[in-house]
Amino acid sequence: MSPKTGRPIKGASKRDKNLQIRINTEELALLDECAQLLDISRTDVINKGIRLVKKELDNK
Repeated sequence: MSPKTGRPIKGASKRDKNLQIRINTEELALLDECAQLLDISRTDVINKGIRLVKKELDNK
């Protein structure tokens, strides 16, 4: 049997869905600043934002 190949799964589930967004220069700078200050990836910053919005909506 051959060994598994490819990137290991990060977190609890695999990220097999793709999302493409268009943002302006200012929004990209904010995203990069947040990622750098938190020392996490852009994707993780976006995921945190999604969870914050969901939490806010649940509290209403």
